[in-house]
Amino acid sequence: AAELAEAGCKVIFADSFGHQAYMINAAKEFPNVQFCHATGTKGLTENLPNFHNAFASIYEGRYIAGVAAGLKLNEMIESGKITADKAKMGYVGAYPYAEVKSGYTSFYLGAKSVCPSVTMEVSFTNSWYNPEREQTEAERLITNGCVLISQHADSMGAPNVCETKNVPNVFYNGTTIDSCPKTYLISSRINWAPYFKYMMVNTQKGQAFAADWCGTLANGAVEVLPFNPLVAAEGTELKLAEVTAKVMAGTIKIFDTATFTVKGQTLTSYGADVEDAGDYVAETEAVSDGYFHESEYRSAPYFDVLIDGITLLTTDYQGE
Repeated sequence: AAELAEAGCKVIFADSFGHQAYMINAAKEFPNVQFCHATGTKGLTENLPNFHNAFASIYEGRYIAGVAAGLKLNEMIESGKITADKAKMGYVGAYPYAEVKSGYTSFYLGAKSVCPSVTMEVSFTNSWYNPEREQTEAERLITNGCVLISQHADSMGAPNVCETKNVPNVFYNGTTIDSCPKTYLISSRINWAPYFKYMMVNTQKGQAFAADWCGTLANGAVEVLPFNPLVAAEGTELKLAEVTAKVMAGTIKIFDTATFTVKGQTLTSYGADVEDAGDYVAETEAVSDGYFHESEYRSAPYFDVLIDGITLLTTDYQGE
């Protein structure tokens, strides 16, 4: 970051959570350069006019992809391939961070909105990119009876297993329709173009801009990629259009507390560590007006609730 600033760059962007501390140091050293950081949590607390966090409400896209998954499960039930009590999905997650938990929960809730009997098992790989481990965990989930697989991990490990075993797959941040044409169902992703334009235009004009920015489905920062018509259930296009419009209008709240329970109870209160000062204090009430306000108080996700219907197969955490 310092080398880029010394080379004359006026706005510098970092794309890994581990970069945050170094970007903050660089921002202090180069006050006339704007430093922007994806997925970070400290933009709200550092009080540096030239340090910024950005992310997107990708849980909106995950939810819509989940609806497509739920419709596929319904098709499998109606065709007699599975019974309603066997509508179990599997999810290969990287780390048990809020970003991953928010993503798999919203995906599950999307599926549950159209397939009420759905359950889901989640297995963590403790790595963002580990093809062998992702493949192993996908195989494990399928062996456990999961009939549809999704993921928050970066390799082709899980999709390739799904293609080999003919199990529908929901990808993330891209499409596998060319390499997995028999099983790729749908995907969602973050589109960073709106934020790049935002940070560059404001830098060019010398204007201050948000310390913490969250893109949405409505402003194009969250995208649902085209579904595969060879795999998707009949009626998917119309249903996704309906759901997308309601999410954008705010009439569907992804984490509506009426749509899930925690240990059999409705979630009425939850403290979230939104103001990340390194103290791990849950200082912010995240539940009000009947829903969990994910990414409304900070762009980086902070939903980390284990809801009923989701089972974690691996709970151990081994840091990089």
